[in-house]
Amino acid sequence: MELLLMSDTHLPVRAKALPAELLAAVPRADVVVHAGDWVDTATLDLLEARARRLVGVFGNNDGPALRARLPEVAYAELGGLRFGVVHETGPVQGRERRCAERFPDLDVLVFGHSHIPWDSVADGRLRLLNPGSPTDRRRQPYCTYMTVRVAQGRLAEVQLHRLPLRPARGRPGA
Repeated sequence: MELLLMSDTHLPVRAKALPAELLAAVPRADVVVHAGDWVDTATLDLLEARARRLVGVFGNNDGPALRARLPEVAYAELGGLRFGVVHETGPVQGRERRCAERFPDLDVLVFGHSHIPWDSVADGRLRLLNPGSPTDRRRQPYCTYMTVRVAQGRLAEVQLHRLPLRPARGRPGA
């Protein structure tokens, strides 16, 4: 099973559209996961139309229209693993402990908010994944997203993808 993870797209505030590379990967994935801060409903509509399956949550920058359509926390069994998706997990300090306590029944937690890619294991069992942002790199060197391959009930591969820099004000990588 192939998963495509993204978060913090912030459209059309941080970019006018999703990067072409990311958009091209959507129909190839078995499941697309978005960990919040969509900002516009058009991106949700686009991913719902193009993805085979979409699992998403709202973030702190998402208004009433997105909150009406998305949960704060989403759960899905994917390839034999129990996944959770949430936007915010709090500060870096103590993140693993907090997440392991809050989500004791999960195998994988996908989160966003920081725009900083993250891949760690909490409490020896809970994999924490943050794909970063494909449109707003903030202080990171690249805009990013992740792909995950699930096989035989385990994460067989987790890959962070760096998107090309596009230097121009108001665009990804700016």
